Amino acid sequence: MATLVSEARVSSIGDETFFVRGAVVMALTVVAGFSFQHAMGRSTFASPPLVHAHAIVFMGWVAIYLTQNLLIGSGRVDIHRKLGWIALGWIFPMVLLGCLVTLAMLRRGQVPFFFRPLQFLVFDPMTLFTFAGLTLAAVAMRRQTEWHRRLHFCGMSLLLGPAFGRLLPLPLLQPWAWESAFAATLLFPAAGILADLRRSGQVHPAWRYGIGAMLACLVLTEAITYSPVGTTLYRLVTAGSPGASVPPLDFPQPPPGPQVTGRS
Repeated sequence: MATLVSEARVSSIGDETFFVRGAVVMALTVVAGFSFQHAMGRSTFASPPLVHAHAIVFMGWVAIYLTQNLLIGSGRVDIHRKLGWIALGWIFPMVLLGCLVTLAMLRRGQVPFFFRPLQFLVFDPMTLFTFAGLTLAAVAMRRQTEWHRRLHFCGMSLLLGPAFGRLLPLPLLQPWAWESAFAATLLFPAAGILADLRRSGQVHPAWRYGIGAMLACLVLTEAITYSPVGTTLYRLVTAGSPGASVPPLDFPQPPPGPQVTGRS
């Protein structure tokens, strides 16, 4: 019996170590992506207030996710639980601001030229809804630690698309720019599966559901993008704005001058 308890403790420690390290790498990926974009002169702080609010809230989530994993790694479960309720409320402004920024970019006709405008309209909110669903499921299963950690991990992985989009040469990956960034987000759950196999020789079923939700996001995005529903949605969103003159499924021409995001 003592041996079994000891083995379970070792497994638990290994599990915690993976998720702490994973959270650190995720945070570094976000920082690297956006720092690289700024260093290359492709982003600016001269952005509308809505964009700044969006950035603050999303970077806040990265900090919360990292802190939560560090707290568990250091044994501060009490603080982790209290911060968890703040994190739960944090999800809703993230979804709202993310959708508002997407709509604003569509209406201004400022979708990045390597994305189809209609696909951009669909994949941004779809990613946020899937993230929220996975995160809420993780909260609901907070007493089942192994499920809780893995579902949170998959939800956070989805949010790394914009960071990978700034690290990958997306203009060269057209017409599969978004799909390429999405594929990169799957690297983290894949690493989780490999960690499970190395640690116990088995893959926890939570990965199946988490990755399944991520792939469902991809499939639904493509299905809506190339359907009459997507076209109708695009017309409703862009009606009466400069974006209405942009063909929904054609790649926009690169704007003249330096390619800068966060324009006012």
